[in-house]
Amino acid sequence: MTSRKHDVANAVEPAKKSSISPADPCTIVIFGASGDLSRRKLVPALYGLAAQNCLARRFAIIGFARTPMTDEAFQQSAVDSVKKFADASTANEGQCKEFAHALAYVAGEYHHPEAFEKLKSRLEELDRAHKLNGNRLFYLATPPEVYPLIIEQLHKAGLAKHPNGKSWVRIVIEKPYGRDLASAQKLNQIVVKSFDEPQVYRIDHYLGKDTVQNLLVLRFGNGIFEPLWNRNYVDHVQITAAETLGVEQRAAFYETAGATRDMIQSHVLQLTSLVAMEPPAAFDATAVRNEKIKILQSIRPFTEESIKSDIVRGQYGPGSTPGNTSLLTGYRKEPGVKPNSTTETYVAAKVQIDNWRWAGVPFYVRTGKRLPNRVTEIAIQFRRAPHLVFRGQNLSTNTLALNIQPDEGISISFHAKLPGQEMKLKTVTMDFSYQKEFGGGERSAYATLINDCMRGDATLFDRADGVEAAWALVNPILESFEAHKPRFPNYAAGTWGPHEADKLLERDDRHWRKP
Repeated sequence: MTSRKHDVANAVEPAKKSSISPADPCTIVIFGASGDLSRRKLVPALYGLAAQNCLARRFAIIGFARTPMTDEAFQQSAVDSVKKFADASTANEGQCKEFAHALAYVAGEYHHPEAFEKLKSRLEELDRAHKLNGNRLFYLATPPEVYPLIIEQLHKAGLAKHPNGKSWVRIVIEKPYGRDLASAQKLNQIVVKSFDEPQVYRIDHYLGKDTVQNLLVLRFGNGIFEPLWNRNYVDHVQITAAETLGVEQRAAFYETAGATRDMIQSHVLQLTSLVAMEPPAAFDATAVRNEKIKILQSIRPFTEESIKSDIVRGQYGPGSTPGNTSLLTGYRKEPGVKPNSTTETYVAAKVQIDNWRWAGVPFYVRTGKRLPNRVTEIAIQFRRAPHLVFRGQNLSTNTLALNIQPDEGISISFHAKLPGQEMKLKTVTMDFSYQKEFGGGERSAYATLINDCMRGDATLFDRADGVEAAWALVNPILESFEAHKPRFPNYAAGTWGPHEADKLLERDDRHWRKP
């Protein structure tokens, strides 16, 4: 990569005003830069930050992977990624090319020390050329099994901490963070041998979505919701993370993970802790994460008996989606899946939080593949009115729903009188849409979180004790699943999961929402 005298990032004119704060000058190193995550998410997110003037005036990006590639080839790959995956409102030919000039590439094996010495030399070269003050962000976008290797090699190469003590060095670690409690604890031990805990950013991209963050604003920034946010007014909470897609090309990963590891341990428990947490003393990383972990520690541990009664797992078979009569392949027929696989593609659970605020209020959570709609939603179902004044009217309960994806927004349902002389009531909904209210394309959760990391804000990232607390809850479930082989498949593609999941709520005289 040739040295450029002017500021590379400054040449990318902001396409639109952004509320994201700019970061310090730094070099971003993407491990696994030739992979799908880098191509589809990270490079477009970094381009979006540059286009919105949210990167520093001076920055550099280094891709590191096993695949041999020149700087020019990596730059062209980045341009192609931006054109295909970036927000259309920010992408144009000139900006893409200017952004690409900030990119360099280092090829090497993750177990070769000489590859990390080469990386070190390239970092020092770019630091001098662009006056980046020695600030470095390492992003692990590789398969999880090489995380320990990369961390140890960074330590051996002297890259885990900057020798001058003034510059910052941070590392972003993608999920899955371990595959059970023991492996997560082992990875934490490896990490803290090389990095201090404040340097470590364990990322969950769900937490970068505007609606997830707005959940905290909704509760703690308004006076009308928090007084109702407790067992006196809330009947139950439903959290749904549904996908219409099947396993696609991820069979090799998914066969060793399943829905419990892939979604429940991370995304779903993160959302649960945000819904249920107490008001933090301040909106900073320490206070928010302290309150979140209190919730994880308050969730009633699962026993063998409660796993049988309160958890349902499923695996999709052949079926069709609404509006599409073509037959969809069952999970066991997907490429790379074992013909007798017992990997779950669906999990529903009844979660109890044993604290003063939520005692007796069940949290029903579910996640699955090949469901009718792609939607992630948090639904707060309020209690019925204590006295039914309008007899004969079939009134549903009031619901506050936060739609996290695909259409970010908030809606609240209540009852209103229909026009006319008779007292007839109807449930109506008030909707808030991010797209309609604020305009612009969908904000990249990765862009938000990468920017937070570069600014040193760990509020939306997981801490070591939080990861271990989540695995401690999930571990008994995984052990039970391993010990008891189910009869799969037990739900058809295009349906809302196995019938047992409906019974999970019906026995409590409740029903799943159909988002």
